[in-house]
Amino acid sequence: MTVEQGRRTPDHDGELVVFLIGMTLNRPWRVDAWWPAFMAMPRMLAELASDADSGLMGYRMTMGRGGPLLVQYWSSVEKLYSYASDREAAHRPAWADFNRRARKVPGAVGVWHETYVVERAESMYVDSPVRGLAAATSSVPIGRGRDRAQDRLGRG
Repeated sequence: MTVEQGRRTPDHDGELVVFLIGMTLNRPWRVDAWWPAFMAMPRMLAELASDADSGLMGYRMTMGRGGPLLVQYWSSVEKLYSYASDREAAHRPAWADFNRRARKVPGAVGVWHETYVVERAESMYVDSPVRGLAAATSSVPIGRGRDRAQDRLGRG
């Protein structure tokens, strides 16, 4: 990853939706319960990335104590919900398959999500690779009038 020198911030206008989705591996040895859903996510992300109108602006995946966490940035809540309910997209069959498998071993694996419609956001990256919201939108140097966090948040 290329390190961007100096202080940078995202440059984005318009609606912003942050969608967190995670999997809780309560019984990690029950790979049969969680592996297919885990492997379905890259297919869904590839499908979304190949469609410029999907609404997915960017994402990053991390592994936490309980399992994987995916942070997604969307251009609208309508596009997020549209993808989730699209019967022709990869999400619906993956969700149905997950539910079938999870019912066979109750409590072995959990899923969760949180959706945030963001009115304002503030971010700063110092001598760091572009990531997060800046990677999903664009990264610009922090200039005059945007030096303080409250300025970048529009409260200065």
